[in-house]
Amino acid sequence: MAGDQVHVLSALDGAKTQWYHFTAIVVAGMGFFTDAYDLFCISLVTKLIGRVYYTVPGSPHPGSLPPTVAAAVNGVAFVGTLSGQLFFGWLGDKVGRKSVYGMTLLLMIICSVASGLSFSHTPTTVMATLCFFRFWLGFGIGGDYPLSATIMSEYANKRTRGAFIAAVFAMQGFGILAGGAVAIGVTVLFKNRFPAPPYAVNPAASTPAEADYVWRIVLMLGALPAVLTFYWRMKMPETARYTALIAKNAERAAADMSKVLQVEITKEQAGDLEVAHKYRPSPSFGLFSGEFVRRHGLHLVGTASTWLLLDIAYYSQNLFQKDIFSAIGWIPPAATMSALDELYHIARAQTLIALCGTVPGYWFTVAFIDSVGRFKIQAMGFFMMTGFMLGLAVPYDYWTGKGHQAGFVAMYALTFFFANFGPNATTFIVPAEIYPARLRATCHGISAASGKVGAIIGSFGFLYLAQSPDPAKTAHGYLPGIGVRNSLFVLAGCSLMGFMLTFLVPEPKGKSLEEMSRETEPDKC
Repeated sequence: MAGDQVHVLSALDGAKTQWYHFTAIVVAGMGFFTDAYDLFCISLVTKLIGRVYYTVPGSPHPGSLPPTVAAAVNGVAFVGTLSGQLFFGWLGDKVGRKSVYGMTLLLMIICSVASGLSFSHTPTTVMATLCFFRFWLGFGIGGDYPLSATIMSEYANKRTRGAFIAAVFAMQGFGILAGGAVAIGVTVLFKNRFPAPPYAVNPAASTPAEADYVWRIVLMLGALPAVLTFYWRMKMPETARYTALIAKNAERAAADMSKVLQVEITKEQAGDLEVAHKYRPSPSFGLFSGEFVRRHGLHLVGTASTWLLLDIAYYSQNLFQKDIFSAIGWIPPAATMSALDELYHIARAQTLIALCGTVPGYWFTVAFIDSVGRFKIQAMGFFMMTGFMLGLAVPYDYWTGKGHQAGFVAMYALTFFFANFGPNATTFIVPAEIYPARLRATCHGISAASGKVGAIIGSFGFLYLAQSPDPAKTAHGYLPGIGVRNSLFVLAGCSLMGFMLTFLVPEPKGKSLEEMSRETEPDKC
């Protein structure tokens, strides 16, 4: 197969790791750092927003977002992300990866700042404005998924390609960690400057007027890492594979490769590519053709379905871990804290989980993906997630008993560890490796959008499902649900289905992109 590969592109597969590869990881990775910060920081501040805008005078309970508002605030960015993944994935294949790469980052910068500037006179208009800007923030974030994955896969050599793509995705972990750290830092500053009593002592004074600035600052700071890397993203060259295989510009592809590999590609080598295209044209089948279904139909079912199932479990746990920690007593009752105290405890709990489970899991994937392989890591991750969720759900009464919370948190952190040393990373990596160059970003976008359908199911569904079946114990405005314990059983079932559907996904370890996508095979008439 190696002898059949286009000569110029073979140089990419066999290239040594260069400084430019690490530059690309940082530039693309900071986009994912921003993505994770922006998507998950909202879960930190929703309870604070509820206190600021929805506290009812005389109520024994602090204010909280109404169910429909909470679902919209948590889920609207995912709707935008889904739309962005489909649109920018398609656009990246049509006009080039680099051409639209800066657009996504610029959209994220503008909407991060605008989300924090959601000023108005009534809670309804503040939330409507916030949701509007978070939709477009999600739209920009969505574009980052297929473009970053595709660009990194097309820059990388086949020996370390998995680790490079995984390293870009692993920046999500630092983004989640940064969101918690920023929330803690801003909260401590405001707590020291504007001390407030617990809600039970003085409901009105427990939420100082200045608390309204806290959540805005947390959201707006998400623009900072994107601003810092915008210039470098715009300076990145187009990938040689796009220029060679889609734009059919051999001379431009050779010049772009020279920048990446720091070697001179000769005119003769570039000429090899032109001859190859003239006498061995690339397949021309489209996404909705029978030929695509024959070659990659089951692959697309596999990458889309496993990402969907993973995100149902992953986002349910990530967005609502504050509710789980409250249910097991790891966070004190809301009435015993001021508004800023509550945000501080939530941010501290989520940061601890990210530090102990989320971030290490990502980097275990970076370390082992090119030796162990994508399939084994994904299957193992789904299997272990299933086991740990059942380990939380079956003895749930034990874990919620006094003195056992530390064990629950440890088990809970392990589900995040194996999500990230598992399908949360591999579902992002594999779609960037197994599809033809002219459909690569599109198919990655479809797979990622399927994942965001799972995130929407998780963020909307779990919000209601996790409510106590006892009407007296449900949050204000919610109907009784099935409880946290039964919700964990549902998430374990999703993980088990993900394990089974992993068998539809091929193993790209050690193979070139052209070999995996069967780029050099002619169409069948």
